[in-house]
Amino acid sequence: MDKVWLAIAVMAVVTASTRFIPFIVFNGRKKTPAIIEKLGRSLPYAIMAMLVVYCLKGITFKTVSGFVPQIICCLVSAGLYVWKRNTLLSIITATLGYMLLVQTVF
Repeated sequence: MDKVWLAIAVMAVVTASTRFIPFIVFNGRKKTPAIIEKLGRSLPYAIMAMLVVYCLKGITFKTVSGFVPQIICCLVSAGLYVWKRNTLLSIITATLGYMLLVQTVF
């Protein structure tokens, strides 16, 4: 049981360190390096694109239920984001819509 607590403590320290180190290294006194600024601008889009590919990788066109719910909810998510500019709202709405479609319609 002691090893479990030790593992939890190590994970907590590592997690906290990854959160705090950037604030210590880039504390506002020095200019942030250009590569870090570029990564800050481009990585969110790359991560979202990777998530879309991951979510749609299992799509199958053999049956209607294999692709229609995913396509509908992708369009709902994109349209809601364009309209409201709220990422969390578009993700939650599309997820709930997908679950509703899969459980009730398809």
